[in-house]
Amino acid sequence: MSPFELSPGSPIVLYLREPKEKIWGILGSLTPAGVVLRGIDLAAFDDWMRQEVRGEEQLLGLVTLFYPMHRVERLEKDETVGPVMSYAERFAHEVGRTVQEALGLQGTRAN
Repeated sequence: MSPFELSPGSPIVLYLREPKEKIWGILGSLTPAGVVLRGIDLAAFDDWMRQEVRGEEQLLGLVTLFYPMHRVERLEKDETVGPVMSYAERFAHEVGRTVQEALGLQGTRAN
C-alpha cells in the first residue's frame, strides 16, 4: 500500500471551493466524478465529539455527502503528525471508542 492510498473507511479532511468549506469524514468512495463521504463540517467536529463524550441526544452527526470533483480543492488523509493527533485519534482518545464504532462501522476501520 502506498503512503497516500485511500480506501473506503479512511478518515479524511476535504477542502472545498466555491464556497470554501472544510469537511472531516470517513471516505465512502473517490471517483473522477467526485467524493462520497460520511462527514461533518470541520467547525462542528469538536461539538459533535463533546456530544458523544456526554452521551447526549444526537443533535449533531455525520451525514452521507457527495461533492463533485470541480469543488474539491484538496483532500488530506487524516493522520497524526508528530505530537498533533489526527481528528480520528482525538475522537477515540476523548470518547473512548473509535469513530467507526460510534457510527456502527466497526468492520471498516482504516489507518
